[in-house]
Amino acid sequence: MFRRSEAVPFAFVAEADRFRSNVTPPPRERPSVSQIAARTLVGMTVVAGLVGSLLFGMPALQPNPTPGKAQQSSASEGR
Repeated sequence: MFRRSEAVPFAFVAEADRFRSNVTPPPRERPSVSQIAARTLVGMTVVAGLVGSLLFGMPALQPNPTPGKAQQSSASEGR
């Protein structure tokens, strides 16, 4: 393993723990109108897809009536 030959002074380690940069990052740019519109359109497309899949998928999740019962009830009504 790599071992340092000189000792690190405790003051240096303590100073490194509380060091904070005095350089502030640049302010964030505000999104343009076209970027906001694009994000809104993408969000609405995703939501519409989820709602559409739910609407089309719900009938498939419903239990189907057995065909034998439907034929029996229609046959008994005819007599």
